[in-house]
Amino acid sequence: MEINVSKGHFHLNENQLGVDDLINFLTVFCSLIQIKQLEADLQELGSLLEKAERKRVQDLLKQEQKKVEKELAAKRQQKEQQARKEADPSVATKAAYTVKITSYAWDQSDKFVKIYLALKDVHKISAENVEVKFTERSFSVLVKDLDGKNHEMTVLNLLYPISEKESYKKIKTDMVLVMCKKQSTKKWDCLTAVEKQSKEKEKPSFDENADPSEGLMNVLKKIYAEGDDEMKRTINKAWTESQEKKLRGEDMMDF
Repeated sequence: MEINVSKGHFHLNENQLGVDDLINFLTVFCSLIQIKQLEADLQELGSLLEKAERKRVQDLLKQEQKKVEKELAAKRQQKEQQARKEADPSVATKAAYTVKITSYAWDQSDKFVKIYLALKDVHKISAENVEVKFTERSFSVLVKDLDGKNHEMTVLNLLYPISEKESYKKIKTDMVLVMCKKQSTKKWDCLTAVEKQSKEKEKPSFDENADPSEGLMNVLKKIYAEGDDEMKRTINKAWTESQEKKLRGEDMMDF
């Protein structure tokens, strides 16, 4: 099959195009389109997750993010296995499935954020089987054919931008080290913006020097503002009853 590409257009030479060629071309083309769409979905989900404020919405977005990551990993694996099969059918079944890397550690220096991935015997496989890709706010790792499996990890919405060109990987004994080059020497409190946002929401908003009763009122106001209709009715009822007790001279702590 002959394909001529010019200025964003392609032309298939119909005189040399066979049925098998057409099927193979459409299979590869559809696979690439699906992968691109899933990557775009994953990026948008990460962006939405970063902006989400409600825990229920965050949980739903995380569930969808995991589904898309799983689907994307499967599509990438299919594409990779098909390429291997075409190049050498004997190696098509080497990597039977893909597993997600969920355990890691990280630290930082003034110049780099370092992510440590413990993978037994990773130093024994070809360095070409360890792929690490960077964008300004994300990185992905794909370790191919390690112990009969592919190992994959994607981290989106890094806390601060990194330098794609100056970031790199190191392969050590039983470990892959991902070196993310900082664009500034600013200290990272978390690895991702979502983690930071989650931690900030968990922090109590009390001022040590403030009046305790004022702090409690602020908490009640926050609960009321964020609560649903049932929660607001409950708060209104409790407030009304407490005020009635106060007028009757009853002990407000006597529930």
